[in-house]
Amino acid sequence: MSWREQYRAKIVGLQEAVQCIQSKMRVYIHPGCAEPEALVEALIARAPFLKNVEIVHLLTLGCADYIAPQMEGHFRHNAMFIGGNVRQAVNEGRADYTPVFLSQIENLFESGQMPIDVALIQVSPPDVHGYCSFGVGVDTTLTATRHAKIVVAQVNDQMPRTFGDSFIHVKDIDMLVDASRPLCQLKPVEITEVHRAIGKNVASLIEDGATLQLGIGGIPDAVLLQLTTHKDLGIHTEMLSDSVIPLVESGVINGSCKSIHRGKIVTGFLLGTKKLFDFVDNNPAFEFHPNAYTNDPYIISQNHKMVAINSALQVDITGQVCADSIGTYFYSGIGGQVDFIRGSSRCKDGKPIIAIPATAKGGKISRIVPMLDPGAGVVTSRGSVHYVVTEFGVAYLHGRTIRQRAEALIEIAHPQFRDELYAYCEKTRWLQRPTLSEL
Repeated sequence: MSWREQYRAKIVGLQEAVQCIQSKMRVYIHPGCAEPEALVEALIARAPFLKNVEIVHLLTLGCADYIAPQMEGHFRHNAMFIGGNVRQAVNEGRADYTPVFLSQIENLFESGQMPIDVALIQVSPPDVHGYCSFGVGVDTTLTATRHAKIVVAQVNDQMPRTFGDSFIHVKDIDMLVDASRPLCQLKPVEITEVHRAIGKNVASLIEDGATLQLGIGGIPDAVLLQLTTHKDLGIHTEMLSDSVIPLVESGVINGSCKSIHRGKIVTGFLLGTKKLFDFVDNNPAFEFHPNAYTNDPYIISQNHKMVAINSALQVDITGQVCADSIGTYFYSGIGGQVDFIRGSSRCKDGKPIIAIPATAKGGKISRIVPMLDPGAGVVTSRGSVHYVVTEFGVAYLHGRTIRQRAEALIEIAHPQFRDELYAYCEKTRWLQRPTLSEL
């Protein structure tokens, strides 16, 4: 039977596609902008017939009504990274959070520790050889489909065709649903003056020929705005947003100095808009790979001049970094921060960077604190941190004593909070301000 005959035989309606999902199964959902919303909506409609179905995924940007209070007993979500659409449910105890490095999630599927019964994915239409593309999200999904008992795909002609390890053949899909609809999008955030100041400080650490890992939000976007005069930059990252497009078009990002995947922009998934989706469509400059590969510290370490730029919620005066919770309130996830901190710290001329605004809540609280809030999780340990950057400067912590760290971090804290940071350090005897005779 040809792949075209297989394709036609596997096409079903939405309701029929989700009939394979039974009570007590574990269902994986393609995350990010690739969320197969039509299939998710059909799954939610099936709720009255289901009990105790576990739904597993990273951050999604679309429908997540399976976490609604009335869905208790039918569905329970297990977040590998908490998005805004499930955050309340996690913190109200109606959903779960699994803290795990992004590089290690796929091993949970491969090892059988977290077996997948059904994978709901979204792909492009097949090419002439019968291969569908995972499009804007290879992430952990390629591996999930390889180990799922049943694979159900929403085929969307608005999904771009991307290159790399980004394909699944029609023969490896059990059911197909045709559903043409716009992909979920993540709009760029407004870049503030604080973001610009942080971006300028981070950009001062980036050399020509460096390879970059960037997250999402105002800070990474502001960093890229400061790199227009740089030369021969490369990208090896877990995810990309719209902000890379101008630097690729201008030739600043060309990957010509990369030590692996020379000339290629390597990523696991996109979080952006249709402009970015159109830009990567059939664009051989981009290579998509599973996050087990993009985030493998050993792979990352093979890039020379690797600059990893990540953010945080708090940094304490010794250098401990909290990035997934606000006290006991779970906010996001571990993600790829530790993967890239470790990888970039091991590479030749690598620079792991934590970049944060000095304050939060409109300047009312400091992000550089004497101690992390009670219950706050340490995502990146004080032993792993190298650079911390705010709008007030750059603190280099690697190989520094607690006293030296405190001095450096106080210098880049907001001036209105420096006295209380000094007072804490004097109380703990980590640091004493110089007397008048010493000045």
